[in-house]
Amino acid sequence: MSVHPKGAGARVLLTSVFGPYAQDDEFGSRRVNPMELYHNQVTRVQGSFSLRMFHRSWGIMMIQENISAPCTLLDFPTREAFEKELTAHSYDIVGISSIIVNVGKVREMCRMVRRLSPQSVIVVGGHVSAIPGIEGMVDADHIVRGDGVAWMRGFLGEDANAPVRHPQIVSGFDIRTMGIKVPAPAGSTAATIIPSVGCPMGCNFCTTSAFFGGKGKFLNFYERGKDLFEVMCEMESSLKVKSFFMMDENFLLYRKRAMELLDRMKARGKAWSLYVFSSANAISKYTMRELVELGISWIWMGLESPRSGYAKLKGHDTVALTRELREHGIKLLGSTIVGLEHHTPENIADEIEHAVSHETDFHQFMLYTPVPGTPLHREMRDKGLLLDVDLADIHGQHKFNFVHPAISRDDSNRFLNWAFLRDFERNGPSLYRICRTTMHGWKRYRNDLDPRVRERFEWEIRSMKTAYGGLLWAMERQLRRSNQAMSRQIRELRKDMGREFGVLTKVVAQILGPALLWTSQREEKHLAAGKTYEPETFIERRNWVEA
Repeated sequence: MSVHPKGAGARVLLTSVFGPYAQDDEFGSRRVNPMELYHNQVTRVQGSFSLRMFHRSWGIMMIQENISAPCTLLDFPTREAFEKELTAHSYDIVGISSIIVNVGKVREMCRMVRRLSPQSVIVVGGHVSAIPGIEGMVDADHIVRGDGVAWMRGFLGEDANAPVRHPQIVSGFDIRTMGIKVPAPAGSTAATIIPSVGCPMGCNFCTTSAFFGGKGKFLNFYERGKDLFEVMCEMESSLKVKSFFMMDENFLLYRKRAMELLDRMKARGKAWSLYVFSSANAISKYTMRELVELGISWIWMGLESPRSGYAKLKGHDTVALTRELREHGIKLLGSTIVGLEHHTPENIADEIEHAVSHETDFHQFMLYTPVPGTPLHREMRDKGLLLDVDLADIHGQHKFNFVHPAISRDDSNRFLNWAFLRDFERNGPSLYRICRTTMHGWKRYRNDLDPRVRERFEWEIRSMKTAYGGLLWAMERQLRRSNQAMSRQIRELRKDMGREFGVLTKVVAQILGPALLWTSQREEKHLAAGKTYEPETFIERRNWVEA
């Protein structure tokens, strides 16, 4: 590849696409597809109980941390903030990262760079680069697919294969629920660790797997548990954290690394909590005891469909598995696909009921979606089944973008919404569910012989002794009219917590509960009136010297 004439002396601007995001506009933003991951794809029908937060653009954070060039990172800018940055400083390289739905914003940002900073080389990366023919859609000098760290290092004349330095990332920010912004003191939110990218399972619909090479391929940043442990210790020290979100598509699949990490944790007495993605076949490689000792506190697991035929599910009773995990205090986010090719109006209700019967703490429902760049998209294109749908609407949370053999495009939206509603009706607010699962773990392990295990569960129930009693009090009363059975279940859990944790828990519930009931009811009115949330803008400079 070519090297920029200024090499590592080039001034670099790395940016995500401009906002606002949770609205319909001419650049491709959609109200039905906000920037809030959980509210968008998991808790979207839970009203004021929905878990709402934002996540930073981790890819460009990784790139900035791993180049020596003077670099500005602009995350969630407004259009005005992006324009101001281009005019206030002279940039040799402007890197724009985006997902596919925001290609219209990428096009506009390229146009703005050409007008305001014509000397800049424009580099476009992220999942948007997977769009067939993207070179003709945006006015960029380079389209980068796959590993952006190695590419940018190479473009700056640096060692593309040098060890990766991990940036300090707090997994989520601006967390809200029940009409309030949740206090986030230092160390209360997990740090994000990115051990690898891609997934070797290679499911045909998976954009991440396809982006990093497809089936059987992935890129490891940290091969050994020792290396991962050292990064986690650095995060623990700098961010004061005890929990880690492992942004790895199938963390437990690499058992050797996980067990090496466990050995280090035991040797140093680390009582960490780990939040991971993992498939059923990978989870089965471990005993429950190993998972608990490793600190696995939360798993995002693909359930897809019992008739889907995906290798990661073959031979596994996922209902029994999820029940066992919850009994050991391991919280679950199940992921189910609506509109697989075998689905029909006659069988889809049973499939959704099967998904809901897992009683996971969270449940993501996504439409079967041929996303550009995936094997499924190529298959549907070759069969002539793709619909002429705006790229901004290909995200799995609205309607089909292909001709389904049995389900219409409009019905796909109806079935998707019904899946979310049925899960909420039967299993209640996710905040209630995580309290229930955490209580299972606490009761089982509070007197464990391993002090690390005891310490971890003591840390995990810290908020349940206080604030969560108030949350449950408010939930119980708000649901009395709409779901009496769920209201009673919440009451039983709240009473159990009072017996377990004592007078303080009961008193806080009585004091905090009415206030949260009021804020929740106020939030319901605001949401009904169309209120949305947007992330703040971040401007971060590294190796920077003003010109």
